[in-house]
Amino acid sequence: MGDSLLDRVTRLPFVIPGDPTGVPASVLLALAPVAGADDLELVLVLRPDHLRQHAGQVGLPGGAVEPGDTDGVAAALREAHEEVGLDPSLVTPFAELDHLSTVVSRSHIVPVVGRLPGVVPLAPASPEVERVMWLPLGELVRPDTYHAERWGRSPTDRLLHFFELEDETVWGATAFMLVDLLARIAAAAAA
Repeated sequence: MGDSLLDRVTRLPFVIPGDPTGVPASVLLALAPVAGADDLELVLVLRPDHLRQHAGQVGLPGGAVEPGDTDGVAAALREAHEEVGLDPSLVTPFAELDHLSTVVSRSHIVPVVGRLPGVVPLAPASPEVERVMWLPLGELVRPDTYHAERWGRSPTDRLLHFFELEDETVWGATAFMLVDLLARIAAAAAA
């Protein structure tokens, strides 16, 4: 049967975030094992409609790196605590995905992947979060969930990723990070 999904994800490379360009930001991809299944659940948040940026979008807990943050990992853990009440001591950071910059907020995002011991109770703890969702990664690889679209005109067109969930759509920077995570898991499985 081979390695479990958790084993493959835990082998993702971890590097300390470098100096970003743009507004330094960090997000947390918090993963919890699913009891009795070879799957992991990911913490997502729904941003409220009243926000200036990313209103009504599904995203990951995270935000700007603040002066008191020692690095992107510290910022991601602090933001997850502030936004959804996630106790930082429950998170074991073990990987970092490709950095990316957003067009709208002009942020340079460091995606930090961390392991949780299991699904823990979380709830909106900030006006920046309307709802907290746990999403099994298995739902992201269903054939009817993912599609991509090319937006813009060459040479500046971009490929955008979309995950159509039961009641929400994940797209933009969050979908980009999920595609990166899934590609790395697939590569680890093939190795």
